[in-house]
Amino acid sequence: MTATGELSHQELLESLQRVAERAIRRFGLPEGSSVKLINVSENATYKVDDGTGRKWALRVHREGYHSRTAIASELAWLHALRNDGIISTPAAVRGLDGEYIQTVAGEGLRNPRNVVLFDWENGAEPERTDVAGFELLGETAARMHAHVRKWRRPVWFERHSWDFETSLGGRPHWGYWKNGMGMTPEALEAFTETVALIEQRLIDFGKSPDRFNLVHGDMRLANLLMDGSTVKVIDFDDCGFSWLLYDCATTVSFFEHAPEVPELLKAWVRGYRRIGTLSPEEEKEIGTFVMLRRLLLVAWIGSHSETDLAKSMGVSYTQGSIPLCEKYLSDYGSGKGLSIQAEPKKGLFGRLFG
Repeated sequence: MTATGELSHQELLESLQRVAERAIRRFGLPEGSSVKLINVSENATYKVDDGTGRKWALRVHREGYHSRTAIASELAWLHALRNDGIISTPAAVRGLDGEYIQTVAGEGLRNPRNVVLFDWENGAEPERTDVAGFELLGETAARMHAHVRKWRRPVWFERHSWDFETSLGGRPHWGYWKNGMGMTPEALEAFTETVALIEQRLIDFGKSPDRFNLVHGDMRLANLLMDGSTVKVIDFDDCGFSWLLYDCATTVSFFEHAPEVPELLKAWVRGYRRIGTLSPEEEKEIGTFVMLRRLLLVAWIGSHSETDLAKSMGVSYTQGSIPLCEKYLSDYGSGKGLSIQAEPKKGLFGRLFG
């Protein structure tokens, strides 16, 4: 326990472990099933194994991030995508009371936590150098986006909006980018100019329904499984309303600076166009969404400094973002206005599709 009475990170993990072990009883899983922590980000995710080959993924939700209605909304879309034959998604498991969402108390926690159980999905995370795999990712996103345009959401549907204001603006879901780890005066200057340019270009880009709609919101490689030629999409916890092209940007999360990224994004576009439409103007704006995502992750790392992922990226991720900002400002900035109808200057992102 810290001096303020809050649980330390280790104490929190121990409390969440007890919640997870208690929760499996709600779903009628066999006594003696192992419950192993596999990831901590917004939520804590566990692998449950009954020892006979049957496995499940158990998610203990972070307090205050999503309401019960928002979690039910996520499951509604996930089930619709699966049942309509659009993509392969994990199947949620009903508890003994017939409910998908269980609320479980734990010692040391101020409030009970919402818990959801999913069938385990086999498959491997795509290789980040797999160009053909990224074409499949583009196809997958296009199928999801086409579904969204036609799907009639439940009247009670509720999810976060990932627009500029809630990402890099005054009401950020993941904290302020200015609080990124290792923020220096040089980084602050570059980020400030970049954020201003992103905001203006997004205003010009607009939020019409064909561009701004329900998205997965975190289609990074860790949330995708390749099972033969099948792409399985998992972890819809960040799904919400944003620009459809944000799903493209999230595929290169945490390695936006890598030399293979231009070819991977081109591959994604090729795959997307096999199913959906993407105008030249939209294609050329992908660099803006890559930078939006990059600086959003700087904010996430700063506000989740206790997680292993944040610790592994940390200061170097913030500092590595400076040259990306400088390139973006060179490629997309203009003293003559910021209309997306004007082709971006050649450079890191301008070269991607120029």
